Amino acid sequence: MFSLNTSALVHLGEIPESVSGEIRKDLILAQHTIDTLAMLREKTMGNLAEDEKGFLDHILFDLRMRYIKAIY
Repeated sequence: MFSLNTSALVHLGEIPESVSGEIRKDLILAQHTIDTLAMLREKTMGNLAEDEKGFLDHILFDLRMRYIKAIY
């Protein structure tokens, strides 16, 4: 979850890429990563501890809000 969150933040242009240090937006990849996290949440429903579920919900909410901000 951490690496997917970081990946989405990079694609949203929120943090620089680790290798080049450049900040670039790729909203298609950002949306794909957010969708992947949402799919993981759906597939693991009922199998996560409360803190894990809360963390994943928080990540998804935060990334979705950042995505909306990025497209408008």
